[in-house]
Amino acid sequence: MTSERRHALYEELSNESRRYMAAYTLFNQAIADRLGLHPTDLQGLSLLTAEPEPLTVKQIADMTGLTTGSATRLVDRLERGGYVTRVPDTQDRRRVLVTPVPERVARVTAVWDELGEGWQAMLADHTEAELEAIVRHLRKAQQLSKTQIEHLRGAPLT
Repeated sequence: MTSERRHALYEELSNESRRYMAAYTLFNQAIADRLGLHPTDLQGLSLLTAEPEPLTVKQIADMTGLTTGSATRLVDRLERGGYVTRVPDTQDRRRVLVTPVPERVARVTAVWDELGEGWQAMLADHTEAELEAIVRHLRKAQQLSKTQIEHLRGAPLT
């Protein structure tokens, strides 16, 4: 591939990535609206349910980029909505773990399942190797985003 073609592809990837992120933000807002949740609360719940074990508020803060105070308020709202409960950590009595409520989370899962059919249809014509490449890309993008967030938060404001 020529360097000119590669440059054009980088440019196209940049533009499509920006469009995708904007579309995903609007998509997340539409799901949150459907469920009567704030988009940040929906993302917090989504991240919480993606983990195999309950999390502390500090861990939720780290995952979402919120301060611990904001993460506490997020958990408060989710708890009021019946989506999570706080339970004492049996390993460390000083800690409290935030645990999803399966029956309530099922409401969110039902919306995702309904919409998931469209995503699966979109991916149906990809080979397994292509799907593996997409998964690899998304994992690398997540890690790069974490690194860049740390850099941005540590750099002086301009």
